[in-house]
Amino acid sequence: MLRPDWPAPPGVKSLMTHRTGGMSGPPWASFNLGDHVGDEPAHVSANRARLRQQLPAEPGWLKQVHSARVVELGHDPGREADAAFTRQTGQVCAVLTADCLPVLFCDRDGSVVAAAHAGWRGLAAGILEATVAAMQVPPDQILAWMGAAIGPQAFEVGDEVRQAFVDRHPAAAAAFVPQPASEASPKWLADIYRLAGVRLEHAGVRALYGGGHCTFSETESFFSYRRDGVTGRMAALIWLDARP
Repeated sequence: MLRPDWPAPPGVKSLMTHRTGGMSGPPWASFNLGDHVGDEPAHVSANRARLRQQLPAEPGWLKQVHSARVVELGHDPGREADAAFTRQTGQVCAVLTADCLPVLFCDRDGSVVAAAHAGWRGLAAGILEATVAAMQVPPDQILAWMGAAIGPQAFEVGDEVRQAFVDRHPAAAAAFVPQPASEASPKWLADIYRLAGVRLEHAGVRALYGGGHCTFSETESFFSYRRDGVTGRMAALIWLDARP
């Protein structure tokens, strides 16, 4: 497990899973938590049961659709969204990723927590800003931890991706490095951590942590959709503990 290194209040608990220590066979080996990637349902259930032993409740799994929709756990049974928040102790916010950026949030008082799934589409659509707004606390009181995602040396994107960010925030241009390509189809290496930082800072969140991993290159620790195609999913989870 990857334990977030951030100054969260004592009552806030969080973690991100690695790909090891589970029941799934190749190409989902071994601690796959995604139930939508072709893995044997029994293996996914066994992996989720193993994870559940470390949690106060079953996570509030979402149907992630690369949107900017945020739900409050316990108030939306459909849960088609890309972020969730809660103010209730014992409820576990969770997102699944395998290159996309998971972001965990809490406030300094430990009164609200949230988890967001930020692929480039959701990031450009404003999923992080929507999560900050849903928490309903001053942004300068929010801490954000960026979990493992595809690193800046591996995330090649087209010009339309760059424009989606730069048109909204010119400062995002610094997150793109040009790559050799034809003039008709320019390519860029994108730093998703930096892009998230630009969006969060513009939303008023200054306490940013994490961002030091690469799911694509750290093959022993993380699943990567871009590297492997058919693969598993890690989970990033956060909750308010009843025992601070």
